[in-house]
Amino acid sequence: MPAKSIMIQGTASDVGKSMICTALCRIFSDDGFQVVPFKSQNMALNSFVTQDGGEIGRAQGVQAEAARVVATTDMNPILLKPKQDMMSEVIVHGKHFLNMDAKSYRNNFVQEAMPIVEKSVRTLQHTYDVMVLEGAGSPAEINLKDRDIANMRMAHLADAAVVLVADIDRGGVFASIIGTLALLDEAERARVKGLIINKFRGMRELLDDGLEWVERETGIPVLGVIPYLDVKIEAEDSLALSSLRFKKPKPGEFAVDVAMIRLPRISNFTDIDPFFDEPEVGVRLIGNVQELGTPDLLILPGTKSTMDDLAWLRAQGFDQAITNLRQHGTKIIGICGGFQMLGETLLDPDAVEGNGESAEGLGLLPMETIFVGDKKTVQMTGMRGQDILTGYEIHLGRTKILRDEVSPFLHLEDGRVDGAISHDEQVIGTYFHGLFHNRPFTRQLVNEIRLTKGLVALPSDVKSDAQRREDAYNMLASHVRANLDMKKIYEILSLEVSV
Repeated sequence: MPAKSIMIQGTASDVGKSMICTALCRIFSDDGFQVVPFKSQNMALNSFVTQDGGEIGRAQGVQAEAARVVATTDMNPILLKPKQDMMSEVIVHGKHFLNMDAKSYRNNFVQEAMPIVEKSVRTLQHTYDVMVLEGAGSPAEINLKDRDIANMRMAHLADAAVVLVADIDRGGVFASIIGTLALLDEAERARVKGLIINKFRGMRELLDDGLEWVERETGIPVLGVIPYLDVKIEAEDSLALSSLRFKKPKPGEFAVDVAMIRLPRISNFTDIDPFFDEPEVGVRLIGNVQELGTPDLLILPGTKSTMDDLAWLRAQGFDQAITNLRQHGTKIIGICGGFQMLGETLLDPDAVEGNGESAEGLGLLPMETIFVGDKKTVQMTGMRGQDILTGYEIHLGRTKILRDEVSPFLHLEDGRVDGAISHDEQVIGTYFHGLFHNRPFTRQLVNEIRLTKGLVALPSDVKSDAQRREDAYNMLASHVRANLDMKKIYEILSLEVSV
């Protein structure tokens, strides 16, 4: 029997679809069902690497973990990663397919994608009890509907009951609901079985008149009003970069100052998330050199276009500023594209990154990177001293050390070495995404900085990242269950369960 399917669609982007899907995955799993997440087409800057080296949207990786299942590329068969203006890398079943501009993708590829997507849907439907589908943006983008494979077309394909989520925090919640429904055709509206109002702040009773009105007006029940919750689950969208967690701390507000440069094509910026949990650590996102100051730790993050972002760094004057910070004593860590920038030379003979020209790096590590078309995506385990670290690689370049002025940063379990660390340990480069999610390593790093500043070290015993994620999933599921009519959802899905 095919899985029962529920699809979470939104009145707009960033209304909380991913979070609601994550919560439902954990709730269904807690209630004894084999549940699987699915998003046909995802556009994300932050991605997740599956056990077999496939690259999918980070949200689906998170949702799979919440559902207590192993993530596969069937859960997100098509991933778009913005690369340059109006250009994205198209990833099909976890592997690089091609780079394509938006017009060509819409006109030429979307129809080719449907058999790929349908095969994944059928595979999952015949493997699991419940399928939680996530839409993209809004189902009512009338200029895109004829080629939209992420919303109502998926609902029809999976025979899914649709629940429409609206964000009250941004205002105009009732207009957004009515407007979205008005732009759906009759068959699409018939699929919408419930409404959720998300990110509510304030007195619930003040909404009652509006909720009654919208139910009368639409004939669709409001299944829940979800109060705003700041739960620490990784984001995949660049909109998260403007969230409250990234707002600039006041000077001297925190004992340790961590800064990350906001590259124009930044990717996998969730690498920095663990620093928000470190006591007395302030995190700043730097968009121009005037904001830089003298942080204790500077992070150069991953990027979808190393050469373009390196040129941007130089044009902004960051190159000299970073060199000055190195002399000042700031610790500098480059991850993936940021690692490549720290070297002396970047070569692009096959025009993988752009026009095939070479570039001079920042020169803080004695190394050379050559860009090749074979993208490396793999989960990693490495050793740093006696510490075992886990993470993942996603990159195109191959980097070699030119002189013995540095040591390998990690020794990997497959016999390779990764990255480089200067002998004074002030400059570190690595391809290792997820480095700071190894919480003992991050606490040790923070303590090293604290001791150089004459501060007392923090306790070395810290909760693991896996346990933190479990706590977050359970907190989110409990919060959503308490404010969502799960009995009604089970009735909509024709599933029997005690709730």
